[in-house]
Amino acid sequence: MNGGMASVVLGIGCLVGVLGIVVAVIAWRQSQKKPSPPPVTKGADPFHTKDEDALRGDPRTLKAGDIVEIRGTSWAVRGSLRLSEGSWGWTEHLLDDANGAQAWLSVEEDPDLEVVLWHEVADAAVAPGPKNVDFDGRSYRSDETGTARFTSSGTTGLDANGTVRYHDYEAKDGALLSFESYGDAGKWEAARGESLVRAEFRIYPQAQ
Repeated sequence: MNGGMASVVLGIGCLVGVLGIVVAVIAWRQSQKKPSPPPVTKGADPFHTKDEDALRGDPRTLKAGDIVEIRGTSWAVRGSLRLSEGSWGWTEHLLDDANGAQAWLSVEEDPDLEVVLWHEVADAAVAPGPKNVDFDGRSYRSDETGTARFTSSGTTGLDANGTVRYHDYEAKDGALLSFESYGDAGKWEAARGESLVRAEFRIYPQAQ
């Protein structure tokens, strides 16, 4: 092999060696890259799961005829009120148990789901208006007040539609006190409320 040919062969060998090194470096860099996170759908809540609703029933879909078991007591839904004030809406369901006792169950998202069991207070010696109300050993502070429109379905004892004034109070320990006045009656009805956690109630929809 003459000197010229030897130089060509040597050059080709060097080029192949350099290309091998470049390919190896590129492969190493690719292996060090972190995988891209999966895309998140716009508007989706990554903390929301419907597993609990599937297991215990969805309170947002309650209707007349459904059964709600609350802390071991079964209540039948007699009727429902769907209320709205501007862009805000919530529902209230009239319940009764096997002994004829009645209560109301309110369901709203503000933005988290809030479910409250309400018991009427007959002849309450307090009325809404002040920022603070003392009742039955607790001090309640004004929380929300306004006027909403409602539509009624099932048995509620109210007209098919109308208006209601409300004034809600809350104590430091989370106890709730609410006043409502329907239509033009001018009389305030008081009720005490207890917020329910998801494990405290189960819904049995009416058979279709």
